[in-house]
Amino acid sequence: MAHYSIGELARRTGLTVKTIRFYSDQGIVPPADRSPAGYRRYDADAVAHLELVRTLRDLGLDLPTIRRVVDREASLPEVAAAHAEALAVQIRTLRLRRAVLAAVARRGSSPEEMDLMHRLARLSEDERRRLVTDFLDAAFDGLDSVPGFAGIMRSMTPELPDDPSPEQLEAWVELAELTQDPGFRAGIRHTAEHHAADHHTTEHDATGHHATPPRPDAAALAREHARPALAAGVDPGSPEADPVVAAVATRYARDRGLPDSPELRRRLLARLESANDPRRERYLELLAVVNGWPAPESLSPALDWFTAALHTRLPSAC
Repeated sequence: MAHYSIGELARRTGLTVKTIRFYSDQGIVPPADRSPAGYRRYDADAVAHLELVRTLRDLGLDLPTIRRVVDREASLPEVAAAHAEALAVQIRTLRLRRAVLAAVARRGSSPEEMDLMHRLARLSEDERRRLVTDFLDAAFDGLDSVPGFAGIMRSMTPELPDDPSPEQLEAWVELAELTQDPGFRAGIRHTAEHHAADHHTTEHDATGHHATPPRPDAAALAREHARPALAAGVDPGSPEADPVVAAVATRYARDRGLPDSPELRRRLLARLESANDPRRERYLELLAVVNGWPAPESLSPALDWFTAALHTRLPSAC
């Protein structure tokens, strides 16, 4: 079998003599024998071992682990799997850090806000679930018997994937921060209570059981009627807006078994202003990014138009 001097081995592998001598001293690539003059000599196995060592070092493995692989104390697939998992953890950590730093740079955050975002980004999956559950419970507690509320809660639940993109991580950090905003939480609760109150009236079916007929909420009703007028460029204060306001108010009143009146219209206006919170729209935008959903259509233009039209038609004393 051919033997190589340390210089020849360096030329064959592309490693420096100093590096090969270090690996040899560590027992990772020991010499096969020594020349009569005492110089180290290596066989063909040393070439293969050095190629393996160089590859594993390039992949980030430490020398004790590499020695275990070379000595066959641990199998290469087992070591590779363990190292891949360790790298996955490091990658997730780096992505979290990137998300926080990107958000801080974009928003010009204070040190206190940055600290909050950093803590939110580091939450475990269970901790994230508890944070979201706490937010949704605060918004919908006691309202779960209202038709459709279970679906609304599900539709507002973020589910960060196991391997999120940087954009999903940054969206999660901002969304989690938003759920901790007392004003936003109170606004969502206020809107939920309005929705529940609007669905309180019930009818009886043929068997005498309560049956609540499907009905659009105030925001959906206003958006449906305002969208064509907005697209047509109708001024909300013009006479052309009268039939739009009348159609929404009439339908809203009829669905709730109430007469169309200034009092009902003020109630409708309050519902719409509550639903038109820009923080709510931002939450839904972030939710879509985190969950990988299509971006939601903005409600604000239609609701802005309709609330302006409705407000101008309320008695001035109100």
